[in-house]
Amino acid sequence: MTQIESAKKGRVTAEARAVARLEGVPVESLMESLAAGTVVIPHNRLHRPFRPAGIGRGLRTKVNVNLGTSRDFPHLPAELQKTRISLKYGTDALMDLSTGGDIRKIRRAILKAAPIPLGTVPIYQAAIEAIARRGTIVDMTVDDLFAAIEAQAREGVDFMTVHCGLTLRAIDRLRGQGRIADIVSRGGAFHVAWCLHHGKENPLFEHFDRLLEIARRHDITLSLGDGLRPGSIADATDRAQIEELLTLGGLVRRARRAGVQVMVEGPGHVPLDQVEMNVKLEKRLCEGAPFYVLGPLVTDIAAGYDHIAGAIGGAIAAAAGADFLCYVTPAEHLGLPSPEDVRDGLIASKIAAHAADLVKGVPGARERDERMSRARKKLDWKTQGRWAVDPEKFRSVRAARRTHSPACSMCGEFCAMRIVSEYLGGRRAADDSRC
Repeated sequence: MTQIESAKKGRVTAEARAVARLEGVPVESLMESLAAGTVVIPHNRLHRPFRPAGIGRGLRTKVNVNLGTSRDFPHLPAELQKTRISLKYGTDALMDLSTGGDIRKIRRAILKAAPIPLGTVPIYQAAIEAIARRGTIVDMTVDDLFAAIEAQAREGVDFMTVHCGLTLRAIDRLRGQGRIADIVSRGGAFHVAWCLHHGKENPLFEHFDRLLEIARRHDITLSLGDGLRPGSIADATDRAQIEELLTLGGLVRRARRAGVQVMVEGPGHVPLDQVEMNVKLEKRLCEGAPFYVLGPLVTDIAAGYDHIAGAIGGAIAAAAGADFLCYVTPAEHLGLPSPEDVRDGLIASKIAAHAADLVKGVPGARERDERMSRARKKLDWKTQGRWAVDPEKFRSVRAARRTHSPACSMCGEFCAMRIVSEYLGGRRAADDSRC
């Protein structure tokens, strides 16, 4: 029985109980959200050991880290190092997007190393194996694609990005749109090439029931991919993107009826004034399904600093109701991220997620900020380090910029908080004595 099926029957799973405890929410309200499909708990029963994460309405905004090799850098040790860094700095989920080297071995190693939800994009494996066997991506068969999905399900993958909404109708919309960037989704490009070469419908859309059967059997959460997400600010919220989203809304309903957990992926490159609108569109058209956004990136020119552009968009999106942020690293648009890029991208997204949680009223978010502020007032550096988003950097900066003052080296003896606390505190004491 899947998480959504269990919730509909009033059966509290161990994963649901753990999520309720971690989130500080009543298990009864969590069960209602699970049953309605507005919360998902991605967990393949075969993935052990496991620390569950709830994604959706009323819960803390989650952050995902993308890992994975390329043909130029097919090195497993590097990806395992990135896995360790991601776990150290508190990612909620991982995705293995490997396309180089022994991708099966790489995926299994990451699964073993990471006791948190792991996602994949199965068409990558199907396409790469089609090239190895037959020479081209378009020679991939429908059975090849579903064999990859089944194989990854049996290995323990918790959620899968599947581009089910990229239909022939959506491709026609794209052709008539006149985009600057056309398609920037790698999986989306594979599907479009296959559909146009064969003149056939997207197999994931045509055989959606087959996909649902596999997902239900292993309780895999389907992450409905946005193959037509905008890769340029100029392409945001166009007819092609909305056509795909409309299709995804119908598939969300079908998945829920089949007892399959489902979330929806979103853009992409989106200007500031359209971010909130995109979130509200998804929530409306997809009946409150958890929304998983890449960034979004609010400008096209931030190469080398795209983690900042993504954090700006992510904060706005999450505050508007997005539930799951896919991190963006400084290396986005430039190359495979280094371990340092992974850390910087993750920290930026975690800041964005927390900033949104303050607005959402997520339990514990405001309390953490208040604890930090009270520690700052007291010049309690140990406590400040405990609540900082990156305690390691907190300590290293303090150590590198020493001061003889109990304050920091920016103000030293002229610290505003120290001065005001001394005099304001004295005044308050005097006032109290007169009462």
